[in-house]
Amino acid sequence: MKRLFTILFCGIALSATAESAGGGDGWVATWAAAPQLAAGNDMPAGSDLSWSALRQVVHVSAGGGVLRLKLSNEYSKEPVEIKSVYIATATDSSAIDTKSAKYLTFNKKKSVTIAPGKTATSDEAEFDLKPLQLLAVTVNYGDTPAEATSHLGSRTTSYIIKGEAKPKTSFAASGKVEHWYNIAAIDVKNSNAGAIAVIGNSITDGRGSTTDRQNRWTDVLAESLAANGMETGVLNLGIGGNCVLAGGLGTPALERYGRDVLGQCGVRTVIIFEGINDIGGSKGTSEAVAEKLIEAYVSMAESARRQGMKVYGATITPIKNSFYYSHFHEAARLTVNDWIRNAGCFDGVIDFDKAVRDPADPSALRKEWQQDWLHPNAEGYKVMGEYAAEVILKDETRRK
Repeated sequence: MKRLFTILFCGIALSATAESAGGGDGWVATWAAAPQLAAGNDMPAGSDLSWSALRQVVHVSAGGGVLRLKLSNEYSKEPVEIKSVYIATATDSSAIDTKSAKYLTFNKKKSVTIAPGKTATSDEAEFDLKPLQLLAVTVNYGDTPAEATSHLGSRTTSYIIKGEAKPKTSFAASGKVEHWYNIAAIDVKNSNAGAIAVIGNSITDGRGSTTDRQNRWTDVLAESLAANGMETGVLNLGIGGNCVLAGGLGTPALERYGRDVLGQCGVRTVIIFEGINDIGGSKGTSEAVAEKLIEAYVSMAESARRQGMKVYGATITPIKNSFYYSHFHEAARLTVNDWIRNAGCFDGVIDFDKAVRDPADPSALRKEWQQDWLHPNAEGYKVMGEYAAEVILKDETRRK
């Protein structure tokens, strides 16, 4: 396979122009999830969300004393009616610290109806949000569509009961589902922090991590940076099964990049870590897919830099022994990784391939760090998150 990086130059933006990042005035995203469509079995068992209360738990990164919540109805064809939303510090499973509960408003009203294809952002609200804390978001629904805008790979339990839930309402007998619905981002006012936005697939989304333990590699990254005095939002915009170019699950990365990554508040750094589903799904076109992936990375990097952001390219992790492995797929992976490391397109490289591969068999993940030879396990994600933090902290130190 030809060495593609000898004919492609990072100074040329090849495709999309990203929408400008939201925010200003000290707003920075502390949590976000990439929206996608939930339908059929991805909805709570036997029901839509109508006239229910849904409690969802998220792991934030940066803290602040003022926040706002973004809700999304972008993938639905009908309005979603929300009667009220309140936030509170999560304590254990569905339980909250009721004294911390705070109702949010939308244009000074508790209720909001979100039109199909649209979003709604709450008014700013005072709340003592601690760095790295668990926050519960409880949504009381009115009429809702049969399908919902969601994030399917929450790796976190959401709790649903019929009727309205007030802060002291118990969710002990609730139904449970491992998806998020309608919540899309949380911003805090924090002039000292910036955000790192990560676009990726199931390895970023956290398949192989532990449900409700918040141990995806991005969680570990946030914790490691905070432990070293770096105050930052870390935004996981991974979607399981996602592709960069076309196909896969959810909107392809090249199409959603402006909204999901560059459109987040306060983003200073972007990590691009995606491509294995494009390669693994190629049939007789691995070389062409590798070339198109490189073109996409160039475009994505240039779009971010036009907004003043630093861009890291992350190498694709090993696939040997997984269902994606073939000699052609491996050749494409090596070609793409060679380009990421050597083309000079990125401001920095996070070499996940080198970090988690087996030294005795570099085409495979280390046995003790893999879940199914494609996805790392919790220990593997810990290695990845700590390694990514090390790279970023070294770069920060070098710039100072």
